Amino acid sequence: VQLQASGGGLVQAGGSLRLSCAASGNIFSINTMGWYRQAPGKQRALVTTITSGGSTNYADYMRGRFTISRDNAKNTMYLQMNSLKPEDTAVYYCKLFTLTREYWGQGTQVTVSS
Repeated sequence: VQLQASGGGLVQAGGSLRLSCAASGNIFSINTMGWYRQAPGKQRALVTTITSGGSTNYADYMRGRFTISRDNAKNTMYLQMNSLKPEDTAVYYCKLFTLTREYWGQGTQVTVSS
C-alpha cells in the first residue's frame, strides 16, 4: 500500500488549505485513515481519523476548524483546514491502518504565516 499526500503550502493566518491523501495498492476495504502532524521539535500527534464507514474522531483543539472526509471509490482522504493559525505549522502525514497493519505517507508541509 502506498500513500501520497498533497496540498500543503504557505498560507496566511486565517486562510484555508485542503490536503489530499491518495492510497493505492492492495487496500483492505475495512480500514481507518487519518492525519497526523509533526511540528518542529515536537512529536507526531493525531489530528483526525475517519473509518471506511465514515466515523470520525478529532483532536479537541482541531474540532470546528478542520474537517476530514474520504471518497472510498477513489481511496482518497481529504482534510479541509480553515481558520489556520501559525501554530498549525507542521508536516502533515496521512496514515492508513487496519487491525494488523499500518502505512504512512511521506508528509506534506503546511506553513502558516502570521
